[in-house]
Amino acid sequence: MRRAIPRGIAFQAVIEPITSIRLHRLVSPLALLATLLVATSARAAEPVPARPIAFTTDIVPTLTKLGCNGGGCHGKATGQNGFRLSLLGFEPDLDHENLVSDARGRRIDIAAPDRSLLLLKGTARVPHGGGRRLDVASEDYRVLRDWIAQGAPAPRADDPRLERIDVAPKEQTLATSASVTLKVTAYFSNGAARDVTRQAVYQSNEPDIASVDADGVIKTPGKHGLAAVMARFGEQIDTARIAVPFVRDDATNAAIAGDLDRLEKSIGDSPVDRHLLRQWRRMNVAPSAVADDVTFLRRATIDICGTLPTRVEVEEYVADTRADKRARLIDRLLDRPEYASYFALKWSDILQNRGAGYSTSQQRAGTSLFSGWIRDSIAANKPYDRFVSEILAASGSQNENPPAIWYRTVRKSPEYVESVAQAFLGMRIQCAQCHHHPTERWSQGDYFGLASVFARVGRKGGFADAEVPTDEIIYLKETGEVRHPRTGELLKPRAPGAEVFKLAPQDDPRRAFAGWMTDSANPYFARTMVNRLWAHFLGRGIIHPIDDARSTNPPSNPEILDALAQDFISSGYDVKHLIRTITGSHAYRLVPNPQPGNAGDAQTFARFYPRRLTAEVLLDGISQALEVPTDFPGVRPGTRALDLPDENVAAHFLDVFGRPARKSACECERTDAPALTQALELVNSTAIQQKLTAKTGFAAQLAASDKPPAELARLAFIQTLGRPPRADELKAAVAFFESEPDRAEACRSLLWSLLATNEFLFNH
Repeated sequence: MRRAIPRGIAFQAVIEPITSIRLHRLVSPLALLATLLVATSARAAEPVPARPIAFTTDIVPTLTKLGCNGGGCHGKATGQNGFRLSLLGFEPDLDHENLVSDARGRRIDIAAPDRSLLLLKGTARVPHGGGRRLDVASEDYRVLRDWIAQGAPAPRADDPRLERIDVAPKEQTLATSASVTLKVTAYFSNGAARDVTRQAVYQSNEPDIASVDADGVIKTPGKHGLAAVMARFGEQIDTARIAVPFVRDDATNAAIAGDLDRLEKSIGDSPVDRHLLRQWRRMNVAPSAVADDVTFLRRATIDICGTLPTRVEVEEYVADTRADKRARLIDRLLDRPEYASYFALKWSDILQNRGAGYSTSQQRAGTSLFSGWIRDSIAANKPYDRFVSEILAASGSQNENPPAIWYRTVRKSPEYVESVAQAFLGMRIQCAQCHHHPTERWSQGDYFGLASVFARVGRKGGFADAEVPTDEIIYLKETGEVRHPRTGELLKPRAPGAEVFKLAPQDDPRRAFAGWMTDSANPYFARTMVNRLWAHFLGRGIIHPIDDARSTNPPSNPEILDALAQDFISSGYDVKHLIRTITGSHAYRLVPNPQPGNAGDAQTFARFYPRRLTAEVLLDGISQALEVPTDFPGVRPGTRALDLPDENVAAHFLDVFGRPARKSACECERTDAPALTQALELVNSTAIQQKLTAKTGFAAQLAASDKPPAELARLAFIQTLGRPPRADELKAAVAFFESEPDRAEACRSLLWSLLATNEFLFNH
């Protein structure tokens, strides 16, 4: 059946050829008929395009490339100047309606395609707020014009679907000031394939390392490192990985090659170390030296237990001559209760065990119960899949089943979706609530399908305390539904990118989701935990940021991530086993100091990346070094900052140094960026001054002893920095003691100066 011409276009098809003559007087019927015949004859002589133009796979990608449906133009929620397109074209039916039929069809002229407002504005032949986006001689112009000439057909159910795109080359190693042109091939459901290189949209995640232009030409401006270049065509995305090795002089290159050859002979069969070595060779970098015993002891003790090593521990570890002393150290640290406390704090942040915003006297019992359950689970080395499943599928009284307390803070549909996706799957899926994710394949259907998993979560009991009821009972309601916000379709429970779960009426969708998530075939669950712990111990994720896994943000070393994830799954999701593997890697043993063979590198883990101590670890470290505990209001005296039940315990020091508010599942809430207020706090903190002047504190103990200045300096250095002073430091400290008549003041000043150093403030 012949397609009906949209309203408004039929009138234009007749009138436009007439008005284009620019007549300023009435024409006779005979002249009118002659004009129509001439115009019709001219249109009949136009060449017919060789290939039918499909709206979804031809027009939408063209509009995306031109920027028409971007968030800064017509793709934003309100559109632009009365014209709206879906963001990046993920709703082609809506886009066709708005292009062809909206505003009385004035944007498209089937009778005279070149006079369509879409093309006139795009070529800036009439005023256009977006400026000139098209050239009349361009391929993009021809595609748009041919589509209009073919009658501006709408998307059809039997149109070939775009199934995937492939970018070539997938991986490329380039020198600086080099270039390579990508080729993008689109594959369709009818078996056809087409080169869409010129129609694709490109974006680099590191343009200083590898920039890309509109034609897919990658150039390396001069910075060395790893980059990923995204290609988008329609709703499909693929990524090319680019490596720009570091360029050294001949002598340095030879030294690097020698270092790597020697390392290869010593690292054994560790898959992690083998993959590290392979990337170091590819990037022409050599790892820094291995850290000495006192550095490794302090590093591992802070990373695993959140505490400083004691003087006794330092002396005993240095005296230990066994070859496996570092592995033994890791085992001892994992068995200490501080390990469970430290990682319970980390998971309390991620799981939003929040006390702020409620009456503390009523809320504190619940946050304490949940943090205690987390701590006990970690201490027992509960398998990670079971730990997560018990939280997601928790039911019953929050007082009797602590994991159900997670549902006290995470209460609404968006909170379920975004917290679960970010905490356990490493996805930032928030964008898909309003539109298709711009840099990933997640759609609104994925977002609200996951929301449907939690649609039957019911609550009863408890009492209203400020914003949120507490002491509730979580149960599974008989009904609960979620509808697609645009189509109104009733969405059944499913995981992102997965099929709908097969559920009986009495089945809990949360259990089905937990089963899907913890399945060994799941490509996100184990990798997310591996990446999270790698970042904790190495200072940077293999995927960075750690909870933003997507095809356009690929891992810097996918082989390591895959190897660790598979090993984690094979171990039965044994978290302690994973920690032993990561801390046993060669990368974890390196010093932070760059050397000529890795200067400028910040992606390959060729040196240890230092990081500032977190707020709680820093405050506890000061308390431990000065041997004076911190008193927190409303909690038992002697409680460490690591053991606080929630973030609502008043502590100005913790807030200044980046304690998170626990309003999201993102670890980015905890900040370690330097700030002037932090420097002022170290100088003016009343709490630190009280610890330095305490009568029973370490400063007072030093001052009261009869030890010589050299021994006082040695004890002060080991107590604070975990190492004895170097010769120059010892000489300066002794000279300071001899110049200061007040021995007590000298001890306080020396200790304070050590606490204010970067060596104390950072894990290195």
